[in-house]
Amino acid sequence: MAGTVLVTGGTGYIAGELIKQLLARGWTIHTTVRSKAKSETALFERFGQPGDRLKVFEAELMSDTGWAEANAGCTHVAHVASPLSSRTPKDENDMIVPAREGTLRALRFAKAAGVKRFVQTSSIAAVAYGRKGKEYTVTEADWTNVDDPNVTPYAKSKTIAERAAREWVAAEGGDLEFVSVNPVLVLGPVDSGDFSPSVEPVKLLLNGSVPRAPDIGFGVVDTRDVADLHVRCLEQPSLAGERFIAAGKFMKMIDVADALRAGMGPSNTRKVPRKTMPAWMASMFMLINPGFRSIKNEIGKVRHSDASHAEKVLGWKTRPVEESIVDCGRSLIEHGVVKV
Repeated sequence: MAGTVLVTGGTGYIAGELIKQLLARGWTIHTTVRSKAKSETALFERFGQPGDRLKVFEAELMSDTGWAEANAGCTHVAHVASPLSSRTPKDENDMIVPAREGTLRALRFAKAAGVKRFVQTSSIAAVAYGRKGKEYTVTEADWTNVDDPNVTPYAKSKTIAERAAREWVAAEGGDLEFVSVNPVLVLGPVDSGDFSPSVEPVKLLLNGSVPRAPDIGFGVVDTRDVADLHVRCLEQPSLAGERFIAAGKFMKMIDVADALRAGMGPSNTRKVPRKTMPAWMASMFMLINPGFRSIKNEIGKVRHSDASHAEKVLGWKTRPVEESIVDCGRSLIEHGVVKV
């Protein structure tokens, strides 16, 4: 099965891999970017001049301009674009409002164009946060508690955007089928020096920014596997209302460090820490590194994400997380993001 699909945020980490896989399966791609002048040539170079099978449109999450043209003739939408930053904004609405309004805008224009299925890239951030306890497992039935004071603006934005999308589809979507994909931390190879903030933990470990590994962790999933799950959500029938966690196993930062050393050798991992940061050191480190303060409430927590639903319904599986970590590290060095 192949039709015409709009992939929003075409220069993004997940979206780029998704476009690659969809082109290989015979789909025609429309994609949105914030600046066509800056992005179109790079996209065509990356995907080997696919001619009429890749069309680039300029559209922003907070403006109606360009969305009707981007959706015209599309049977499907993969809404991947969303605000993402390596820093916590001063005002949480700087992240929440574009995520919510951008998703609703994409839905309205998709319905108006007669799109049959809309796949939203949500996040485990909409599932797993605002819960008590140091260790627990979440499934697609769970939602982040946005009223918890420790929930970050990013987690709030993803939760609010997905809930708003589901409420809109229930009230106004008609025959439009809605599916969400909720990935954990996405790693794997990057294709340029313009890398995604999601690979920041690997970058920090490789370049020696952290003297010891903070006692924090995250589920890991490969960008190639996340894109594959999106493809399955676009192509498999009878998925209206579905929600799929995309996750491999949970890894502490020290586990990621160990995987980098084992897979990349000593010459590339001289700066990678070998020990976990004790609590007193973490407190001091956050004082002199404001960007790390948002992780204070993550210290010591273990959040397992059950991805068995995607395997049962779609036959989806992940590659070993160690492969994703090593491929990410090698590509960061290859593209000059990390100097070793």
